[in-house]
Amino acid sequence: MAPTPAGNRKKRVHVVSDVHGNARDLARAGDGADALICLGDLVLFLDYADHSRGIFPDLFGVENADRIVELRTARRFEEARELGARLWGGIGADRGTVIETAVRKQYAEMFAAFPTPTYATYGNVDMPPLWPEYAGPGTTVLDGERVEIGGWTFGFVGGGLRTPMRTPYEISDEEYAAKIEAVGEVDVLCTHIPPEVPELVYDTVARRFERGSRALLDAIRRTRPRYSLFGHVHQPLVRRMRIGATECVNVGHFAGSGKPWALEW
Repeated sequence: MAPTPAGNRKKRVHVVSDVHGNARDLARAGDGADALICLGDLVLFLDYADHSRGIFPDLFGVENADRIVELRTARRFEEARELGARLWGGIGADRGTVIETAVRKQYAEMFAAFPTPTYATYGNVDMPPLWPEYAGPGTTVLDGERVEIGGWTFGFVGGGLRTPMRTPYEISDEEYAAKIEAVGEVDVLCTHIPPEVPELVYDTVARRFERGSRALLDAIRRTRPRYSLFGHVHQPLVRRMRIGATECVNVGHFAGSGKPWALEW
């Protein structure tokens, strides 16, 4: 077979989401790709699979981590908040300062692992105001914005919708919808959270429906992108499905798998 002319060479991007502290695999996630796309949740506050990992157990121990996971899984959010308040009350330091210091340590490691080029948006557990300090020249941060990669247009919308969990970057449905509208028609729509489809938002291990976006679902039906890529739901009932002309893909819980999802065209 004759070699493919350089101008007609296939393009390949690797996509990750829900990195949650996995810097080791993140450093290799772009190998063999023209670019890496990251759909957020770099921070590891509490690992629901291994309760000894994350900011929470580092501060309060594994037994308290076990307990708060038990309460949240049972949807006893008020009791979980009360437990958290008691634990934070015993720290003797400003909660925001303690969390920011721990997040900064993780961000320094995560952003250093990003290959060039990387295109990234925020997850619901991320702290967007800190990102400009850590994103190097090879990392482009986008939220409600578009970029061209290999002749295709990619749109990015970060963050999550408001929930009883009260994670750091949760916004109103109206603000989220405005960002979806700002992105407009694209070839690939990249978001942290999925469209609001039961099979895509149900987590089979946590045994609960996470919040998906109705505005995102409406945009998929209206603008018909080739792909809708997202994460957020770590163990979804369905990882992939078509909505009209659009292939919707949960690109996976990268913290657990360590493997990026590949898109070629």
